Amino acid sequence: MYALFQTIDLALSIFTWILIGSAIFSWLYAFNVINSSNRFVATLGQFFYNVTEPVLRPIRRFMPDLGGIDISPIVVLLIIFFLRSFLWNSIYPLVA
Repeated sequence: MYALFQTIDLALSIFTWILIGSAIFSWLYAFNVINSSNRFVATLGQFFYNVTEPVLRPIRRFMPDLGGIDISPIVVLLIIFFLRSFLWNSIYPLVA
């Protein structure tokens, strides 16, 4: 059972880093720091979009319009933090 909790925690941790990478990539792309016509950059951007958009899209629908500020990644990071804390502090002690 411990291995299952560790695997879930690892998957949430990996998604956290992908979400942070996606946010950094979007800032670099928006400010023209990276070459948008480069094939590797386009592939990396498509990867980040395909991985994060299914999670961020439902949250963006319920968020109020804040102009050009998108705080949906912060909301997802808070949800992941809550899930990881809940997993280790509430559920794991019950089944261990």
